[in-house]
Amino acid sequence: MQTLYQLSYSPLPWVQRRIDRSPAPDQGAGRENFSPASRLPPGPKTGYPATMVKVRFAPSPTGYLHVGNARAALVNFLFARHEGGVFLLRLDDTDTERGRPEYEQGIYEDLRWLGLAWDETARQSDRLLRYQQVAEQLKASGRLYPCFENEEELAAKRAALIRRKLPPVYDRAALKLTPEQRAAAEANGKRPYWRFKLSDEAVTWQDLVLGPRSIRLPTVSDPVLIRADGTPLYTFTSVVDDADMDITHIIRGEDHVSNTAVQIDLFRAVSRRPVPRFAHLPLIAGGEGEKLSKRIGSISLRSLRKDGIEPAALAAYLARLGTSKDPAPLPMADLIAQFSLADFSRSPPRFDAAQLLGLNRKFLHNLPYEAVKDRLPAAAGPEFWEAVRGNLDMLAEARRWWEVARGEIATPALPEEALPVLRAALATLPARFTPESWQGWAAAIAAATGAKGRALYQPLRLALTGEEHGPEMARLLALMGPERAARRLSACVAASARPG
Repeated sequence: MQTLYQLSYSPLPWVQRRIDRSPAPDQGAGRENFSPASRLPPGPKTGYPATMVKVRFAPSPTGYLHVGNARAALVNFLFARHEGGVFLLRLDDTDTERGRPEYEQGIYEDLRWLGLAWDETARQSDRLLRYQQVAEQLKASGRLYPCFENEEELAAKRAALIRRKLPPVYDRAALKLTPEQRAAAEANGKRPYWRFKLSDEAVTWQDLVLGPRSIRLPTVSDPVLIRADGTPLYTFTSVVDDADMDITHIIRGEDHVSNTAVQIDLFRAVSRRPVPRFAHLPLIAGGEGEKLSKRIGSISLRSLRKDGIEPAALAAYLARLGTSKDPAPLPMADLIAQFSLADFSRSPPRFDAAQLLGLNRKFLHNLPYEAVKDRLPAAAGPEFWEAVRGNLDMLAEARRWWEVARGEIATPALPEEALPVLRAALATLPARFTPESWQGWAAAIAAATGAKGRALYQPLRLALTGEEHGPEMARLLALMGPERAARRLSACVAASARPG
């Protein structure tokens, strides 16, 4: 029996260049294993029930993940886990010019950091022979046909149609070429690229987010599936993969809506399986309503991670971005249990950095010491974490408070009217600090100076911490100790009393 790789025709150049590439190791918890569509030659079965939900996240390793495609990955993951289904990570890695190994590794690292685990892996570069096989079958059926127009000729045709106020749809002139004309074109050095002949009908589908959709295929140009050098394009490879890998639901950004009718028509040409159901998420907009780009570094996952955003906070924020539910500091298990595509609005959501920061703050305030101890300064113990966590927006800020508690700070220069409070503080400084010392010490200073309220507490906080706001002074003093407090008060008195 002829296998998938024992084809009767020799591989095209773009296949031959990569035919010896070994499969990448499984990066998730599952296995690389899928079944091809029933209309195409049989292959290995997945072992999953035919009715099981299966989704895919298919990034291209041409850059690092940004919040837009991280949200798509998260929504696919939550949907699969909520439905008890399968989450496939598939690398669309046929762009050899822009693809980089570091971007591929970055995808794995960022998804793991976000808390996502995948059940299967696949990469398109390992399936090039498969695409060639399906292309040959489409050619034999007359659905894939060669074209020879160059870009200038196509542009002239589009311009002529636009001048006549007609849709700039490809006229299928290549279908009218005789075998002799095709042979003559190739003899003159022209290499054909290949278009898929769309059906003459309207394609309708019930989008799980956007609602009913319909596109008349005669208003759409026959898509190019294979370049002149034989390289398959995304529309083709994605549909073949979805058919072969038993994908049941395709959840992605709204920018793919225009491709959907074409992909459904192509899917029906290569498979007798039910067409996957589609859910298109409205694209995230920035604070001013502009669409986000994966090339804006300030919103890349790497940037957010470097800035100190907690992965659980980002997951909780993105899981409800664009839904009817407010973001809440929920663990992944709760996000899975409460997930529903029906919650998503049809309107573009706005990425609100302040809201994300607020959610990050809530997560930090609830984290126990054991969850963060490896990311705190080496000597910082539970007492330090309990003292500062309520004042953190990001975990990286804990290092500043460690310097306040146990290190050195810049001496602030206070106004002359603060000197009596500082001198009284030195005169009444307790021999040791306990959590109860602060109130008694402050009362003694107030009795000696008559100061109260802000006039009493603000000079003390500034002199002892260098900050106008922060954690409870009682807890900080217990970490700071009387000797460090005395040095800071003395330095502040000297600086404030100095002329000029």
